[in-house]
Amino acid sequence: MTDDRRGLRLGLIGLYGFIGVVHLAATDKFLPIMPTFVPQPRLVVIATGLCEIAAALALTTPWPGLRRAAGIGLALYAVCVFPANIKHAVEGISLPPIPDTWWYHGPRLALQPVMVWWALYATKAIDWPFRDRRIP
Repeated sequence: MTDDRRGLRLGLIGLYGFIGVVHLAATDKFLPIMPTFVPQPRLVVIATGLCEIAAALALTTPWPGLRRAAGIGLALYAVCVFPANIKHAVEGISLPPIPDTWWYHGPRLALQPVMVWWALYATKAIDWPFRDRRIP
């Protein structure tokens, strides 16, 4: 049996592996976009970077259950970082080299639900909307 979602997982591995490393290498750059209700923001940025890297590594394993758990974790992560993305956009916080324009923020915010779906679909946590609708 072929794995038709391998390419989607490879994209997630590259994206979240890279972002996780950036969270660890440039932790202080993320602090201005952290909502005020987040306790210990520096620690949270570091923890999220480690979680992104761990999830990316889990997506490389041959164990479907671990890959599915990583996908669910990445989907929840995408939901949890949404307030920071909103703050970044609404308050116009400059974080070079990220452009401070709605040409960047608008698509980023609009694509957040796509990121949730991507993580869930790539790891077979969901089949929507492509599941086979034929009645056996």
